[in-house]
Amino acid sequence: MAGHRTEEHPHGADRLCEAGDRVYSRAVRRGRVPRPDAEPVPCLMELALLHPDPDDMDWLVPTSPQEVMTRLLRGVYDEVRASQRRMGSAVAAVEWYAALGPQPARAPGAQGPLAGSAIRVLDGDARIQGALDEATQNCTAEVLTVQPGGIRPEHELTEGLHRAMALRGRGVRMRDLYTHVARHGQGLLNYLELMGDAVEARTLDEVFDRLILFDRTVAFIPANTDRTMALELRHPALVNYLGTVFERLWRLAIPLTAPLPDTGIEGISHREQSIAALLAEGHQDAVIAERLGISVRTCRAHIARLSETLGAASRTQLGVRIAQVGLDRTRASSSGSSQSSQSPESSESAVIRVAGVSGAPGRQSPTGR
Repeated sequence: MAGHRTEEHPHGADRLCEAGDRVYSRAVRRGRVPRPDAEPVPCLMELALLHPDPDDMDWLVPTSPQEVMTRLLRGVYDEVRASQRRMGSAVAAVEWYAALGPQPARAPGAQGPLAGSAIRVLDGDARIQGALDEATQNCTAEVLTVQPGGIRPEHELTEGLHRAMALRGRGVRMRDLYTHVARHGQGLLNYLELMGDAVEARTLDEVFDRLILFDRTVAFIPANTDRTMALELRHPALVNYLGTVFERLWRLAIPLTAPLPDTGIEGISHREQSIAALLAEGHQDAVIAERLGISVRTCRAHIARLSETLGAASRTQLGVRIAQVGLDRTRASSSGSSQSSQSPESSESAVIRVAGVSGAPGRQSPTGR
């Protein structure tokens, strides 16, 4: 109940000032306090938290905390009722105006939102989860998902398990795209083992932001960075576009049951190869880490090992070595590019981009610290 003391004590019984908190707590512990103790905190008398002892007017006795709680809850209840009345009035006014315009028609047998709501904003976890549950109920054939980031936490997998099990029970086919880092999560492996043939998973160096697509008719994507809001998309052009993007990534992805391909360069891992290619594109360490689903610290550790393997003592030298061994061409070749070599100009550009990732060439350590 502690708060900040002011001369007027502008607070309620639910947030006493510091001095009032001390005196009231003492009164509750001891059963009463001398009247002079309460003179610096008249708020206790004003809020009826203390009242004179009928047996001795020089002392004050506390109102029981249970009675104070009842009084507070009654006030909160009254405030809620008033808010509900105001909300009802606002809804009635909006509905009256809405009735003046043409009403969107629902297709025969259609469920869920009206046909006119091609894009719907879902604010808050409750609305998002409710919309996902409804889409799960109506899904009959296929679910496509993209899961960015690294190893998926157990609680994320558990949250959507009831939907996945319901889909599996109806014979719905599910395909999931993850980053390569997700391969190291035991929770994901347990989930896939539980789902059996109902789910097929593949991985890529990086994927775009989260996506859930049901039956090529409704898609869900984040609407803000912290994912407390989402967009429900039912516009056919948008849904088809997202489905096409998914299929192209799916063809490039590697099945989770298959090992990652060898880089062909001794001492350089597949992840370091991906980091080298992103460095060549000029990305900062933090951006690379986010795109590959790893921490910045892990990313910089890989850059340090990459520099050691290639014998580079600076970012400038690292850019030169990456271009010399062809690591700056990895992403182009993995995307189906027909170019097998680079011009001197393009290799020089890659060197400049790597050197400039963390500052001026030659002034940064290979790890970017």
